Amino acid sequence: MLRSGGQWLRGLRLPRFPPRGTPGRPRSVCSREGVRISKGFRCQDSPIPIPLRSRLLAVSSVSIRRWSVGRQTQVYIREGNPPSSAETQWKDRAETVIIGGGCVGVSLAYHLAKAGMKDVVLLEKSELTAGSTWHAAVGFHQPGSIRIATTPVRVDEFKYQMTRTGWHATEQYIIEPEKIQEMFPLLNMNKILAGLYNPGDGHIDPYSLTMALAAGARKYGALLKYPALVTSLKPRSDGTWDVETPQGSVRANRIVNAAGFWAREVGKMIGLEHPLIPVQHQYVVTSSIPEVKALKRELPVLRDLEGSFYLRQERDGLLFGPYESQEKMKVQDTWVTNGVPPGFGKELFESDLDRIMEHIEIAMEMVPVLKKADIINVVNGPITYSPDILPMVGPHQGVRNYWVAVGFGYGIIHAGGVGKYLSDWILHGEPPFDLIELDPNRYGKWTTTQYTEAKARESYGFNNIVGYPKEERFAGRPTQRVSGLYKTLESKCSMGFHAGWEQPHWFYKPGQDTGYRPSFRRTNWFEPVGSEYKQVMQRVGVIDLSPFGKFNIKGQDSIRLLDHLFANVIPKVGFTNISHMLTPKGRVYAELTVSHQSPGEFLLVTGSGSELHDLRWIEEEAVRGRYDVEIKNVTDEFGVLGVAGPHARKVLQKLTSEDLSDDAFKFLQTKSLKFSNIPVTAIRISYTGELGWELYHRREDSAALYDVIMNAGQEEGIDNFGTYAMNALRLEKAFRAWGSEMNCDTNPLEAGLEYFVKLNKPADFIGKQALKQIRAKGLTRRLVCLTLATDDVDPEGNESVWWNGKVVGNTTSGSYSYSIQKSLAFAYVPIELSQVGQQVEVELLGRNYPATIIQEPLVLTEQTRNQLQKNGGKDKM
Repeated sequence: MLRSGGQWLRGLRLPRFPPRGTPGRPRSVCSREGVRISKGFRCQDSPIPIPLRSRLLAVSSVSIRRWSVGRQTQVYIREGNPPSSAETQWKDRAETVIIGGGCVGVSLAYHLAKAGMKDVVLLEKSELTAGSTWHAAVGFHQPGSIRIATTPVRVDEFKYQMTRTGWHATEQYIIEPEKIQEMFPLLNMNKILAGLYNPGDGHIDPYSLTMALAAGARKYGALLKYPALVTSLKPRSDGTWDVETPQGSVRANRIVNAAGFWAREVGKMIGLEHPLIPVQHQYVVTSSIPEVKALKRELPVLRDLEGSFYLRQERDGLLFGPYESQEKMKVQDTWVTNGVPPGFGKELFESDLDRIMEHIEIAMEMVPVLKKADIINVVNGPITYSPDILPMVGPHQGVRNYWVAVGFGYGIIHAGGVGKYLSDWILHGEPPFDLIELDPNRYGKWTTTQYTEAKARESYGFNNIVGYPKEERFAGRPTQRVSGLYKTLESKCSMGFHAGWEQPHWFYKPGQDTGYRPSFRRTNWFEPVGSEYKQVMQRVGVIDLSPFGKFNIKGQDSIRLLDHLFANVIPKVGFTNISHMLTPKGRVYAELTVSHQSPGEFLLVTGSGSELHDLRWIEEEAVRGRYDVEIKNVTDEFGVLGVAGPHARKVLQKLTSEDLSDDAFKFLQTKSLKFSNIPVTAIRISYTGELGWELYHRREDSAALYDVIMNAGQEEGIDNFGTYAMNALRLEKAFRAWGSEMNCDTNPLEAGLEYFVKLNKPADFIGKQALKQIRAKGLTRRLVCLTLATDDVDPEGNESVWWNGKVVGNTTSGSYSYSIQKSLAFAYVPIELSQVGQQVEVELLGRNYPATIIQEPLVLTEQTRNQLQKNGGKDKM
């Protein structure tokens, strides 16, 4: 049995604070499945996929020399004595002030200074890291890592991940048990089915890395000031900040909160409640183990996903750390209610081995040499979690020139890549690539402390669970942000979580399986969604669209502002159009519908996940250009019902005296009217591509409006439908989706959005000049529509597209087409492979399926079909 200091493990009481200098001092280790965030950035062991070579980006460009010593690479900073003024000088003006001297903050300081920004100041309340030194030796171990699969569903998960690796520059392989045993001979192989191997993976000492980054930052002119406790943040009318410390005040053009545990306290200084919470994480270090000492090479980092622990070699012993269940894990909630203890910085919590005993026993079965090992150290320290475990990175909506880089559960892993990413964004005015998953504005006022704690518990406990497509997590739900239909619909459907809202994904009928059954293949919602699809195509359906983000914009400069923001023309009064905001480099920052309700007054609508993301961009541009406008976020004030299908007009006409005929209420027209005396702003538009209206109304009227519509449609066979059916419908109509087919990685021309981009309009909209250059230069890839002949699996997006034995592109989204009974997907492919009829392959769960590029859309929209009928043409179905 595993022992510590000659005592048996159970009942053992260990020292409260293990000495910092003992062997086994903390190193960063990867700890969670990777997910696709952006091209070229992936780490298979963390929620944010940033590869190790990106993590060391900040170190590798400092003046260094490297050589191998035994099993590790030593990186020594070639720097003489530090500048005598490095920590003693003071600046009263700065371009950027970074608050927090952890690895993330220091990495940002390094990258900003290296890129040429003058007057970068970093303020740290105590020390950059324990044991400050000027000469750092960075010990980077790169033995690779192996995730082990002990169940068939884990093997499916590995295959699911591999198809997302093909179009990223990430070396990764699925390996057989024999290869696993060869690489990790200490394993019990009884249950192992496969492994996911990352040869470039490894671990690094946090202290040494931070000090190397600090040395590089100083070399390029950044001032790293400590101890310098920030006591006050005062915004000024010109957008600058007064940052006050006991040593003096600094006026900054922008501030970046990178304060780690203290990020909440920094946010509170300006009235923000960042949804962050500290959790306790333990790991155990053993003494020397003869079998480990006898190894010829360092063991790869091991991750047992079912056992929920990581394990790696630490000198001649082993280090392993578990992620216990949400019921057993411990949140440091007193820090949330009372704040972080003022002197806390290098301390640890008391160990609690009983809490992780289940995982220790699993680890001993998986790696039997642990049974006779002695524990020499147990480390129990705090990790900061956001509700979804992902950090918050970027500018914050509602506060000018306030940026955040907080909530890093794995800061050492992510510091290099995030520092470079933020530096590029700050310097160039737009993100270098899409990382919407990390947008701090994905949270809002609905993100309460109770919600944050519940989700942090869940996220920690789910650290190693299977990552299914269409995953739902239920802790902390529902929030206060429910639509007026929530109570009416919750017992009839499977709800999905969208920016705090509950929205129906699919509906079930009596006798159908109503459970949450995630799978990599078709599952219990497949048939019900098919029924909803037919409901909309053949009769009439109703969908709750309340989670849409909604903004009112008015004022004497409203038209001028929107003409500058959007690539499309401004719609006439009483009409709506689809418009895109572009970045200065011509990428698609956002897609919104713009409704001109009355002269100079507009309703802008965006997707639920980009509400504050889009609002921040609009607000900042309004301030920058000094436009005289009033911008109001009315998302929570209004509900939205979508009514779609061939009988939609017939049903709604029963409820109003307003003429809803095609001649009187045209496609993309908007009107204010009443349905059964309920005030509604109706827009003739539907993401289904069928005849339909979106009905905007007071949130408190949602239930009443829903009831009158459902009652009016009984004769027409009206019924509900959810977002899964809507996705299938929009894909058949070739409607693009922001975040999938278009984002900050794409331009509108390659995305097939030319119709919505008016390069000849007089206004010099953002991105116009860049887009002209892109058009003149010519495209290298194009978005196409594919059909696939599969079996029981459908594309989701981010799968590799193959041609002639090579990966040539990627899917962006996909679904089953209930009209042709095949899979359907959007994909980016090279321009030379984008012709209709071109044959390619799409990789799904380890198998390449034949795919064909088709003429889009697969199904014509209702408006186009009607036009063809008027012109004597035929429907295309």
